[in-house]
Amino acid sequence: MNEKNRQEDRRLEVRVTPNAGRNEITGWKDGALQVKVAAPPEKGKANQELVDLLSRALKVRKSAISIITGLTGRKKTIAVEAMSREELIARIQDTISRQKSIAGR
Repeated sequence: MNEKNRQEDRRLEVRVTPNAGRNEITGWKDGALQVKVAAPPEKGKANQELVDLLSRALKVRKSAISIITGLTGRKKTIAVEAMSREELIARIQDTISRQKSIAGR
């Protein structure tokens, strides 16, 4: 597998809703991860909060997450260093499951 394919394997489409009541990963829609962040879409605040949320959910350092496309829009492509797409999805699914179990209490 060449470097370009490895990079594409680590990418994930994300749809961000800024100005939400709280930060949360809400699930999947049309192949994109749906994420809500409380920060406004001003001066990179929502992007920073997205990276913070994803770093906690994926259990990686913030510097391992890059926003490849969509810095000024709601639709983004992110990449995570040293993690396969399968591992990304598994960790996100685990986070979604934990959020649902906490909400169901």
